[in-house]
This record gives sequence, C-alpha cells and structure tokens, in this order.
Amino acid sequence: MSEEFLKVAHAAREAAAELAPLPRAAKDRALRAIADALVAGAKEIIEANALDVDRAREGGTSEAMIDRLRLDEDRIEAIAQAVRDIADLPDPVGEVVRGSTLPNGLELRQLRVPLGVIGIIYEGRPNVTVDGAALCLKSGNAVMLRGSSSAYSSNTALVAIMQAALEPTEVPSGAVQLVPGLTRDSVKELMRARGLVDVLIPRGGASLINSVVEESTVPVIETGVGNCHVYVDADADLDLGVEILLNAKAQRPSVCNAAETLLVHADVAERFLPRALAALKEAGVTVHADPGMAVHGEVVPATEEDFFTEYLSLDIAAAVVGSLEEAVAHIRKYGSGHTDAIVTRSQGAARRFVQLVDSAAVAVNASTRFTDGGEFGFGAEIGISTQKLHARGPMGLPELTSTKWVYTGEGHLRTSTGTVIPACGG
Repeated sequence: MSEEFLKVAHAAREAAAELAPLPRAAKDRALRAIADALVAGAKEIIEANALDVDRAREGGTSEAMIDRLRLDEDRIEAIAQAVRDIADLPDPVGEVVRGSTLPNGLELRQLRVPLGVIGIIYEGRPNVTVDGAALCLKSGNAVMLRGSSSAYSSNTALVAIMQAALEPTEVPSGAVQLVPGLTRDSVKELMRARGLVDVLIPRGGASLINSVVEESTVPVIETGVGNCHVYVDADADLDLGVEILLNAKAQRPSVCNAAETLLVHADVAERFLPRALAALKEAGVTVHADPGMAVHGEVVPATEEDFFTEYLSLDIAAAVVGSLEEAVAHIRKYGSGHTDAIVTRSQGAARRFVQLVDSAAVAVNASTRFTDGGEFGFGAEIGISTQKLHARGPMGLPELTSTKWVYTGEGHLRTSTGTVIPACGG
C-alpha cells in the first residue's frame, strides 16, 4: 500500500480508538459544529463543486447525473440540517441489547459498541460524503470515504471543512478521512486494508457493489440493488393498485426502492391492465412486457434480461402470473431481495406473500418507496442492506455498531465441578 494511503488509514485507526468511548454530548457537539461549518463554507463548497460539474459536462455526462452532482446553497443547507437531525437521534453506543443474571450469580450484558473504522465506497452525489461521515461519527466510528472521481473536488472541500470543524471539539479530526487518489488503485487499497479497516459499505450500482463484494478482503456489508416488484393480487382493490404502482414507479424512479417490475394476477389482468398501462403511459413510463399485453395498452417487447434489470428510470417490466405462488417464484428468480409489495384485500394472501417472499422488506398495500431509514423512523441511513448477516434493510445507527459481552462477578472462578466464589480476605 502507498505511504499516502497508510497515513490516512493509521490516522483513522487512532481516531477510532479515541472516539469510541466519547459520550453522546461530545459527539453531538461535534456534529453541530460540522453543520454550522458547512453552511459557513457554502461559497468554498460551491466553487469546488463547480469544477466537478464543469468536468462532468465536458465529459458528456447526462444532465440528470449532473443534477445529482450539483450543490447549491439550498442543498448545502439541507445537508447541514441532515447532520443536525443525526445529532438529535439516540446514541446506540452503550445500549444493552440483552442481559441476565446467570444461575451462578454472574451478571451478563451484551452492549452495543462501535465497529471501529468504516470504509464507504460510493458513486455520484457528494451529499453522501457528509451523510456517511455524520452517521459514522454519531455511532462512534471513524470513516474512510472513497467517493467517485467525478465528485473529487467537492468531496475534498467537504472533508476539509468537516475536519477543521472537528479540531476544537473532543472528536478527533482524524475520524473523517478522504481516501487519497483518483484511480482504481486507491479503491483497491481500501478493499485490501484488512486490519486497518473493519468493514466496507459500497453504495452505488450493481457493478460497483459486485466488484467490492468479490474483490475485498475487508468484511463487506452489501447494500444491494433494488429490483423491486409490485404484485397485484386476484383480490386487489384495483384503484388502490394503480395508485400504489404509480407511486412506486414514477414518484422518484432513480432510487433503489422504486418499483422495476409489475406482476398482475391473471384473474384481474383484463380489468387492471388497461387502466394501469394508460396511467403509466401518462406518467411517461415505458412498459417492457410480453407482446400479448399490447392488447391492453402500449408496451415494448420484453426480454428476459428486462426482468433482471434495475432501470432507475421511467421504465418498468411487466408480466401476468397465474397465482400468488407464481408471482413469488418470479420474484425469487429475478428479484434482488430489496423490497417487494402485494396489493390485496385478502388477509390470507397477504400473510402468504409475507411468509414466502424472502426480501429485506415486504410491503402490504403500500408503495415500495417506504423502504427508507427516514420513513421507518430511524433517521438518516447509510444504505439498504439486502444481505442476511449483521444488518438487513435500512441501515441506521444501530446497524453501524457491533456488540461486546460484559460479565461481572464477585471473584467467580470456573472449576471442573462448577463455580467457586472465594471468600474475601480481611
């Protein structure tokens, strides 16, 4: 590893040890100092961001992606407010997950503790730089940030401002680090920093996530892609089905909890599809479906690949299924384990769907768009985990902690015949 990388990695490691035992009040003061500094440094941030935007435009980046990259005073204020909101959240560190007194008298507790140093590899939006740092600091972790090269100037300015804001606080400024370098080599260094970095969290498209999962020697919390489904059951309220479908697909199509596939029970297809396809067309959505569905409205022929696709655009795949079980089989084959929804008036169908669909979140008569830390009441989130170890679903502050066991005795000794408590000397 390069000396430059090792320097910031060791600084983060040392800062993590200082940060872990700090009380909530110290962390909250530091977060509020960061929020104030971001607002005060808006001019500097916008100037740096303009360099990224100009390079993106010269490189032919789409205006939609440029908009995700762009920062202005209103967006910086919103980012700062998100940091203040994180400061207001309960501190998970030190929480007793469970505890008991054992038959031998030992008092046993399982406590939440910070993970240590968290590496975040992410694409696009520079607000993730601040969100990720704030969530890690609140949960007692140091963070190493590796954003995309397209936002390097913005991220450099944001990290510099956060580090300066931390200087007069009890939180060490080394707790927030930007991974140096613009090439893939710096990403590889972060992925191979086992022993310096405790966990990696990738945020972005399927190719980024798969690359980190496959190449990293550091443990990874996988934030998966969102190939989310809306299944309209035979007993569905069809008006409600149209409303949920439109919200899930078109309210904000570029996010991971937007619907990418519509499944319709054959018993209601003739009544539901003409209305659904017309509503989707009016919303500007292109439907990729079996040509036979064209009798109900405008569609383009679908390939099997369409059903695997996370479009993140005004596109949706669609299919007619013969039963709830067939819908579940489709979701198991093509889905990503993120969020899948059923629209039905049947409690039995709803229970069966919830039992059979193995996803991080399952919605009953509600839009897939609610799978979000803020909507769940967790505050900000670091991402949506689609794996099954440690964290699953929206990852808030508790998911950025591990646990340790603490047991307290009165001189308890374990022997071959049981527990012995020596008499105290006078």
